[in-house]
Amino acid sequence: MDGGGKAAFAQRYLEHLRTQRKLSPHTLVNYRRDLDELAALTEGQDWTDLSHADLRRATARLHSRELNPRSIARKLSAWRGFFGWLSHQVALPANPAEGVRAPRKAKTLPKALSVDDAVHLVGSPSHAHAGPEPADLCNRAMFELMYSSGLRVSELTGMDVHYTKDCAGWLERDNGEVVVTGKGGKMRRVPVGSHALEALAAWLAVRETPRDGSNALFVTARGTRISPRVVQQRLKAHALRTGTAVNVHPHVLRHSFASHMLQSSGDLRAVQEMLGHSSIASTQVYTSLDFQHLSEVYDKAHPRAKSK
Repeated sequence: MDGGGKAAFAQRYLEHLRTQRKLSPHTLVNYRRDLDELAALTEGQDWTDLSHADLRRATARLHSRELNPRSIARKLSAWRGFFGWLSHQVALPANPAEGVRAPRKAKTLPKALSVDDAVHLVGSPSHAHAGPEPADLCNRAMFELMYSSGLRVSELTGMDVHYTKDCAGWLERDNGEVVVTGKGGKMRRVPVGSHALEALAAWLAVRETPRDGSNALFVTARGTRISPRVVQQRLKAHALRTGTAVNVHPHVLRHSFASHMLQSSGDLRAVQEMLGHSSIASTQVYTSLDFQHLSEVYDKAHPRAKSK
């Protein structure tokens, strides 16, 4: 099979996709590009000569060009489909793309604020007027509690003022704790810091009884339980108002809590319990954050860290 034969088979396959599978012109353009790229990566080899090892090498070359793993996976899917079709046209010992996997996407570390930035964010007033409105006190209590106890936003918004039957979580001010139900229905107790307790006391002093019949700890001006989306919007607006440089969403406060706790205590098991992780592996990502922080300190401080 010469180069013309390869092109002819590729064209027949694209025609099959157009007429039998009714794929869109845009998708067909992508398939053609993927087949052209495979032909270039395998140079002059015939389609029938390509082996599993050849496809692995082609994938490795794409990876070396820093192509997104998701894009590589899409190309592999296109190649598997082509060779599956080709096996019905000519004799193939096996589908050479079968079993070839795209490289794993690099695991990104969760974003975390520095200690100073986190304290500034949750401790700064969110009002520009003379005194705090109820919504301002609500915001302060929510932000302080998320950072103080590492809560997920769903755990925060599902919390009640005190224990009631079938509630997902509740505040125990006398004990300085919150009880929350996390993923998988797992319940845990988490300490609440003094600043968060003070902010909660200020909020509870002005909080009106919810009109929706719930016992929600955090409610909107309409008297309904506050939603995760509203918390996200309020936190983002507050972060912009206080000049926080990064894009802050509720999970950033949870990440910051975990990172700062681990930096201070080094107790991975305790942080796992407070976060409600069922596996220690989920918590271990914060050891990378901690090491990243130490590396930055080393690079800035050690006289032999970098060449001048």
